[in-house]
Amino acid sequence: MLPFFRRSPEIELFPLGDEHLGLAADLHRQRFSHAWSAGELRKLLGQAPVFGHIARHVNRIVSPPAAGFVLARSVEEEAEILTICVGPDYARNGVGWRLMVAAMQEARMRGAAYMLLEVDAQNQAAIGLYRKLGFHEVGRRKAYYAHDDGSRSTALVMRRDLG
Repeated sequence: MLPFFRRSPEIELFPLGDEHLGLAADLHRQRFSHAWSAGELRKLLGQAPVFGHIARHVNRIVSPPAAGFVLARSVEEEAEILTICVGPDYARNGVGWRLMVAAMQEARMRGAAYMLLEVDAQNQAAIGLYRKLGFHEVGRRKAYYAHDDGSRSTALVMRRDLG
């Protein structure tokens, strides 16, 4: 197909709702060895302080219909990213940036003064994104993440002020 016949997917962010949990679970399964099911995501989203956003296509020319999602929690002055997942076809295309900005904005609207997250120290792409967004390392959890091959890796705890 000639390049001028291709149409780039138009991606919009929507509040994560029950109708999106199957798509979100499918994405999570593609990216994480210990993925969360739609039922687990539903239980989290059913908690009052938990919220999320999904990046979906607004034109139906492309597949899959979801590019990524973020799930976060905000309690008083502290917010936390529970998980963020961008589909493999959308890595490094701004989807993760948009999801993180949406989560930070909503957390700030809910009264949070800062946001925390944990990231695998081996995930350099994610660490780079978080640093560009203003997050900095505040701690480490050694042998926190378990991998399919039996190895374990360190989690970096990162923080960003939202004010």
